[in-house]
Amino acid sequence: MMRRTSLFLLGVAAGALVAVAAVQPRLFLGTAAEAAASDTYRQLSLFGDVFERIRSDYVEKPDDAKLVEAAVNGMLTSLDPHSSYMDAKSFRDMQVQTRGEFGGLGIEVTMEDGLVKVIAPIDDTPAAKAGVQAGDIITKLDGEQVQGLTLNQAVEKMRGAVNTPITLTIARKGADKPVEIKVVRDTIKIKAVRSRIEDGDIGYLRITSFNEQTFDNLKKAIEEQTAQIGPDKVKGFIVDLRNNPGGLLDQAIAVSDAFLERGEIVSTRGRNADETQRFSARSGDLAKGKPVIVLVNGGSASASEIVAGALQDHKRATILGSRSFGKGSVQTIIPLGGNGALRLTTARYYTPSGRSIQAKGIEPDIILVQDMPAEQKAKVESAGGDTTRGEASLRGHLKNGDDEQTGSPSYVPPDPKDDTQLKMAKELLEGTVKNAAFPPNPNKTSQSN
Repeated sequence: MMRRTSLFLLGVAAGALVAVAAVQPRLFLGTAAEAAASDTYRQLSLFGDVFERIRSDYVEKPDDAKLVEAAVNGMLTSLDPHSSYMDAKSFRDMQVQTRGEFGGLGIEVTMEDGLVKVIAPIDDTPAAKAGVQAGDIITKLDGEQVQGLTLNQAVEKMRGAVNTPITLTIARKGADKPVEIKVVRDTIKIKAVRSRIEDGDIGYLRITSFNEQTFDNLKKAIEEQTAQIGPDKVKGFIVDLRNNPGGLLDQAIAVSDAFLERGEIVSTRGRNADETQRFSARSGDLAKGKPVIVLVNGGSASASEIVAGALQDHKRATILGSRSFGKGSVQTIIPLGGNGALRLTTARYYTPSGRSIQAKGIEPDIILVQDMPAEQKAKVESAGGDTTRGEASLRGHLKNGDDEQTGSPSYVPPDPKDDTQLKMAKELLEGTVKNAAFPPNPNKTSQSN
């Protein structure tokens, strides 16, 4: 069973059977076990009574399947903020997200005034080849008006089987009349790593998510940057994990391993001691020992925190930015036949030094909070949002002692010129700014707490 992390149905009869099977072997262990089993049966009977009363007496005829789904989802969401039930469609969507590839057009879109606006076509995809441009407004999909659809509904219509066509009706600035573009869907791979070279000798690696493509994208980007700059001229690498909500655990391990030669990367610990798993690095540092700075903020969660924690504990990288989100739990995805899947919190994870970051987050070696423009801050707060929301502020989160910490801002300026965290990372690598935390001292080991 694959364990997956993510910021992300047993029917009534099946659920009852599982519960019964779990308690039956204990019926012979004594009075306490019999009492526990009896209590379980009473609770199941209560559920059945309520279910039947709703079916027979509710003012309108209810949908039985929806009642069961709501009951199961309520049971799961009462556990913690990250356990949930996914219906068949949600499960398929999650699989698309974690695979990192799907049949589609290859455009990044947003919703604006009820219409779909193209942020940018992805290079070398059907949309780019067909002539879709950044700023285009998609008004119709195969002749059907987009207005009235949600963004997810519009995206769902644009995705589809490979080699099937779709006609986009586009309102384009400067065009006298709508433009119709026929696009044939193809396999689109989500680029999990975006890279560029900064100041001619620094590799910048922005990891947007941890899907099945992440490590391969990272490896390719490092190899290309090293070749372009020259192995002897590379000053170092900036790994940007800001606002990365997480993803697959195995990809977080692989990304950490990319910069480590040896040592533990992460351990996961379930309810029972024999469920503990430890994951260690294999020899081979893709960065060849070059300095690494990892950027984090309040939007860096889960898999991002595993990477930051591993590289911090091993003194392989300097962590710069503001406190991370603090999601230190692992969710296992359990498929349920044709009935969707269960996302269940099954373990906590710990950094190599034994730290649990649950509801605490990763504290950077160099703390630098990115200023958020007053207008942006006011907009978030007026909408009821919190600019420093972290795991510890989520209702029902797994507790982690008395020293839980709030989150930090997750704002990243759209223009790199205004990005003070990125600027400092570059200055440290160039040597124009000094800090005791950079480069990290590998002889000073982290302590468990």
